[in-house]
Amino acid sequence: MRSALTVAMKARDELVLSALRQALAAVAVAETAGNEAVVLSDEQVLAVLAVEVRKHHETADAFVVAGRPEKVERERAEAAVLEAYLPASLSDDELDAIIAAEIAAAAAAGAEGMKAMGRVVSAVRAKAGPTADGSVIAAKVKTALAG
Repeated sequence: MRSALTVAMKARDELVLSALRQALAAVAVAETAGNEAVVLSDEQVLAVLAVEVRKHHETADAFVVAGRPEKVERERAEAAVLEAYLPASLSDDELDAIIAAEIAAAAAAGAEGMKAMGRVVSAVRAKAGPTADGSVIAAKVKTALAG
């Protein structure tokens, strides 16, 4: 990302520059949070980037409600810049297969119905990776357990 930042500086691409600076700042904050400074693993950096992408989308949604279309475009464009650094997300079929397997595993362990939701959601999030949307996972798990 740092090399892309340099390229964006040389090209004077304000949009990419802004998105990358925000992402690198978020990574730096995550590295220095806590009692000791740490170096984040690749998975942890991806998780930070996923949070930043989600923040951009949420901000864009807020600007839609506020009637600020010029701000919406910029937020969505910055989110797209950061999404290029994230691995492809799972398809709905792949996510449904993971959910079905985890529900079966929870049932085998004795947890059934809505009591298994917490266990299933956490297991699915672990298998789906840091870029998976937790609210989508929770909704799909709830639907699967209820039906």
